[in-house]
Amino acid sequence: MDNLSQTLLVLTNLPDRASAERLADALVAARVAACVNVLAPCRSVYRWKDAVQHDEEHPVLVKTTRGRYAALETAMRENHPYELPEIIAMPVVAGLAAYLQWVDSETRSEAN
Repeated sequence: MDNLSQTLLVLTNLPDRASAERLADALVAARVAACVNVLAPCRSVYRWKDAVQHDEEHPVLVKTTRGRYAALETAMRENHPYELPEIIAMPVVAGLAAYLQWVDSETRSEAN
């Protein structure tokens, strides 16, 4: 498969900027993410434990590859403060080839 079909964009939300930045640092340091964007806060409305919640959260966009997804998910679960974190992976269907190659090279484990 080419880099295009291997690249994933993974979305999660965190309760505050500090926890979002800690997660971003951990993912990049572990080489399970090439880049993590910590976005401006947003308002999330959702049902949790039979009650509608209204919370401010920080969306986080993670760039990785299919080959590193399992390790990424494990690292996210280990470093995420939520009991049930939102972790959604979307395939990248188009992108600058050089950037996608960079994502691939930055997410290779040291053993590769």
